[in-house]
Amino acid sequence: MLKGPLNYSYGDLKSATNNFSLENKLGEGGFGAVYKGTLKNGKTVAVKKLTLRQSKRVEEEFESEVKLISNVNHRNLVRLLGCCSRGNKRILVYEYMERTSLDRFLFGTARGLAYLHEEFHVHIIHRDIKTSNILLDDDLQPKIADFGLARLLPEDRSHLNTRFAGTLGYTAPEYAIHGQLSAKVDTYSYGIVVLEIIVVKEAWNLYKRGIHLELVDDTLDPNEYDADEMKKIIEIGLLCTQASAEIRPTMFEVVHLLQQKGLSEDMRPTMPILIEIN
Repeated sequence: MLKGPLNYSYGDLKSATNNFSLENKLGEGGFGAVYKGTLKNGKTVAVKKLTLRQSKRVEEEFESEVKLISNVNHRNLVRLLGCCSRGNKRILVYEYMERTSLDRFLFGTARGLAYLHEEFHVHIIHRDIKTSNILLDDDLQPKIADFGLARLLPEDRSHLNTRFAGTLGYTAPEYAIHGQLSAKVDTYSYGIVVLEIIVVKEAWNLYKRGIHLELVDDTLDPNEYDADEMKKIIEIGLLCTQASAEIRPTMFEVVHLLQQKGLSEDMRPTMPILIEIN
């Protein structure tokens, strides 16, 4: 049985964030801003204020999906504590992560996505994986945050056809162009995160020439990373961003690849298609 999400009053969240003040603002995306809040009991939380079109269907979908996501519990996922609905405003309340967003921890992110896609009793697609949505706790454990755009994937469906929502530059071409949403959309976004963390130059051309270690940021000390391991991680990033969703690995396969010593000869990426912001 699923427990219902905790419902917060708008007044309490307004008070906790000092009327959603700029000094409490942690960040902002295309679908809302996140604020640091302190509840009456002293607990610190992250409060995401979404603005959505108002309709009965949106209201039902929001409450249904929040109920489900609030029951997701995994060491690599930020916990959704509850929600608030008022007019056309939808507010999500998360556990607060003191340390800022991810810049280098990849394995926990892959494990968290694998849990959402295949281990939880229904399949959940995050839809907005990017570095700013992966946070670090006090033990530097990466946790995926911001489920405001998450969608459920019915067991009898391999994908959904839906309007695009997410962040251009991180989203898969089949979703950005045709609205085809599957778990492989998250895989693609994860691959972009991998390459964004490591890469300062154009990835594919250097990989084709066999000199993809030149992708590594010049500020990284070569003595602080293993060259073969770095090559493997770059190749995993390219595998995840392949143009065809069918040949991208699942996130469970990515977890396995990260644990391996190296990649086999049959695990070689094809050319990616990157959707860039103009």
